[in-house]
Parts: sequence; C-alpha cells; structure tokens
Amino acid sequence: MKFNLTHFAAASAFVALAGAAAAQTEIKIGYALAPDSHYGVAAQKFEEVVLAETGDQFSFKHFPSSGLGGEREVIEGLQLGTIEATIVSSGTLANFVPSTGVFDIPFLFSGLDHARAVLDGPIGQDILGEFDTVGLHGLAWGEQGFRHITNNRNAIHTPADVEGLKIRTMENPVHLAAFDAMGAAPTPMAWPEVISSLQQGVIDGQENPLSVIVSVKLNEVQKYLTLSGHVYSPAMLLVSKPFWDGLDDDQKAAMEKAATEAAAAMRGYVDNVETSGVETLKERGMEVNALSAEEKAAFQASIKSAYEGYYDTYGQELVDSIVNFE
Repeated sequence: MKFNLTHFAAASAFVALAGAAAAQTEIKIGYALAPDSHYGVAAQKFEEVVLAETGDQFSFKHFPSSGLGGEREVIEGLQLGTIEATIVSSGTLANFVPSTGVFDIPFLFSGLDHARAVLDGPIGQDILGEFDTVGLHGLAWGEQGFRHITNNRNAIHTPADVEGLKIRTMENPVHLAAFDAMGAAPTPMAWPEVISSLQQGVIDGQENPLSVIVSVKLNEVQKYLTLSGHVYSPAMLLVSKPFWDGLDDDQKAAMEKAATEAAAAMRGYVDNVETSGVETLKERGMEVNALSAEEKAAFQASIKSAYEGYYDTYGQELVDSIVNFE
C-alpha cells in the first residue's frame, strides 16, 4: 500500500507539473533587426519585465533579423493570431492604420524631445488606440531616431545631389512622396532584400536612423553618409488583438508596464547611438557630412509640393498641431 501511495503521489505531482507547463503561454516576438540592436534591447526588456510580473505564466521565443519574414508579413501574422508580438518600424504601419503616416512627414519634429512629447501625449496615444480596430493592439511607441541618407554615388549637399538617386525607402507613401518631390528615384523594398540589393547595385542607397545604420553595419556596403535628419522614425511595440483579448486584467497590466520599460530602453539605445554612432561609422571608413541649416532649408523647399498632399491626407490642422506641440 505504501508503495502504491508513493507512486500515486509521484504521478499526481507529475500531472500537476504537466498541467502547469501546458498552461504556460508562448509569446513569439519577431523583429527585423539583430538581437544587439535597439529592437533587440527592447524585446529583451519586454520579456524581462513580463516574466518578473507574471512568474511562469508565459515563455518567450525571439525571432530577430526578420526570422518570421518582413514587417508586413509579421503584422499580418499578428492579425491572424499566429504571432503574438512584434517591434516594428512606422514604415509599414500606415498600411494598417493610415493616420500613423502623419509622423513620417519630413521636417515635422524639431528634435527627439519634441517627437517623444507628441507620441506620449494625446495625439500619439489616440493613434495608438486605433490599432484595436484592425486586429492589433498598440502597447507603446518606441523609436529609431532621425533618418539619414547613405549611398554609393556621391556626397549629398543639395537636392540636385539626389537627382535620379535610386534610394530604398520603406513601403510608406509619405516617404515616397517626399523623395519623388526631391527628384530622387525612391524604391520601396522590404528590409530583408536591402543589403543584397546594395551589394548588387540594384539600388544606390537607402535611408535609416543611425541606430540601424550602425547595428547592421551598412558601412560595409555604403560609402557616403549624409546626416540629413529628414524624418523622425518612430517604432511600435504591437501585440496580436486575439492574444490581447485572451489576457486577464493583471496580465494586461504587466504587458503595459513591460512595454513602457521596453520603449524607454529603446530610446536610451537611440540616445547613445546619436552621440557615438557618427564616430563609429567614420572609424569604419564612411565619408560623413552633415547638412547645414541652409542646406536643410533647401531640401524643405524642394518638397513643398509634397506638403500640399500631406495636408490633403492628414489635415493641415493635425500637421500644424504636431509642429506647434509643446
């Protein structure tokens, strides 16, 4: 009898452990960049805080470096509920929530503090809430920083220097309109194709924040870096709406806390790269120039026609409210 009771107790413990394991929910989180990028830093912080807040209710599986496909594919996976979470650039988001495109208007923000205040304030939070209507749930705005141009053709000082330049952009109509107005030849392309296209000369250049340029070592395939700061590039921590709706209130609170800390970690990474990235890229052999205030003004003037389109799309009142936000 004692032998049987012992075995019964052991079997019961095994069943209990198996039940606990079965109850644990896996969170697949995919993102386009490497684990040591600002996306990776944010993803790790998100996992760390969720686990600290919820114990063993969740497990995480990371898919960096586009391991689950391009950003559009990953977001569609979130809508279907086959992927739980992503950290994603703003470039693809406008295909799902069109109003996010307003933040991609060139020369909209005066600096990082201005951009962060807008995104964390009522304008940014209202747009974040729109994702619930398209099978997604926006948890927090992160960022990549201000975007700059790299290319293999020539240094850039004036709009004439980008005439006909085959430059990869995100699949983003706001960016496309701006580069069209400048006279460039913008080429929308999913990120996984960019490095090989630069190597093969399919495109001349691309534009991205320093956080991306440094982390993916674009200096290995690009010669010139122009610090144009033409567009501020937000990012977002998104989860699947089906996944979100299956959480209880405590779990949702944990996810929100984790997302806030992940966004702060991403911004900290960007702050560091903004101060150190230029020197890093110079040391790696890139030729670097910064647009002067006069040169930047010439680029602003060159996209005046695009601004008329932005007003039509987003409303001049919204655009002006962002420009003037304090």
